[in-house]
Amino acid sequence: MTDLAQPATRPADPRFSSGPCKKHPGFTLDSLAPAPLGRSHRAAIGKSRLREAIERTKTLLGVPDDYRIGIVPASDTGAYEMAMWTMLGARPVTMLAWESFGKGWVTDAVKQLDLDATVLEAPYGALPDLTAIDWASDVGFTWNGTTSGVAVPNGDWIPADREGLTLCDATSAAFAMELPWDKLDVTTFSWQKVLGGEGAHGVLILSPRAVERLESYTPPRPLPKIFRLTKGGKLIEGIFEGATINTPSMMCVEDYLRALDWAEGVTLPGLIDRAHRSASAIWEFCESRDWIANLAEDPATRSTTSVCLKLVGAPEGTAKRMAKRLEAEGVALDIASYRDAPEGLRIWCGATVDPEDVAALMPWVEWAYQSELATA
Repeated sequence: MTDLAQPATRPADPRFSSGPCKKHPGFTLDSLAPAPLGRSHRAAIGKSRLREAIERTKTLLGVPDDYRIGIVPASDTGAYEMAMWTMLGARPVTMLAWESFGKGWVTDAVKQLDLDATVLEAPYGALPDLTAIDWASDVGFTWNGTTSGVAVPNGDWIPADREGLTLCDATSAAFAMELPWDKLDVTTFSWQKVLGGEGAHGVLILSPRAVERLESYTPPRPLPKIFRLTKGGKLIEGIFEGATINTPSMMCVEDYLRALDWAEGVTLPGLIDRAHRSASAIWEFCESRDWIANLAEDPATRSTTSVCLKLVGAPEGTAKRMAKRLEAEGVALDIASYRDAPEGLRIWCGATVDPEDVAALMPWVEWAYQSELATA
């Protein structure tokens, strides 16, 4: 057979992984030189760096002044587990799941915490019935389903007069999507996602209602040290002022501060716009072709960060082979769908990814697809 002609333009950077994600434009290892390595994180310089990260996060995201922000262990997973273990059980619990990570939180709530939770699920590509939620209960959910590419469109479905708390895993949404802070009581994310920071650190954001829960409720379970947010019935304020529960990596904190330097120059609306422009390049490509489609069934729920795609009518294994072909060409790295998700492609469009690179990638996706058909 004759080899298909390859597109003339390649993405300048082939990193489209959904986590850890591409570093911010202009990143260099030399920029981390000011990190206070070999110093205690409890020394004045370490605490000041952590406090700076907290304060700048609050400012850039527009988090209300009376909300607390803490840097905690174990990435977004650690932050969300911390919230569940310390707060759930005071009220009935409703857990929403429409992809792998949401289903993981369901498993932890039901099987690990032994909660009699109401579970509202939907298959990949859809949202559960958000009108069926009992708002007298605490509600746990992901804002953006990283492995399905399905996101809640806004916070209008969350009532202002809710009785329970909302626990929102926003790890692939923070810095790329509008988050309505008045509707979110607990919000978690990892800076390794939209800002391309290094892994292992989570961010926990608490509303005054969440703090009140922590100070008024003692969970009927042992709490590991790294989950303890109160002492003597009062919030440990130091955690939210730069005194972390365990030892953080000051190199990773410095890296996050450099990412914030870049993000502040772009501004939050600019970060959101970059993600939207990247995702739009994929949507427009799919709309003009009948062999590839967005996994999200409703356009209003399409993710602008973790864009998940399905092939229509292609033999099993085609998408995996396409991903390997594109990696071998050095055009796209790590774009196969998540292991638990339907077979397809997942292209990260978070703010550190250049929209021009996404646009340049799409003709290569078509080349890979046609090449697979030609060799079938």
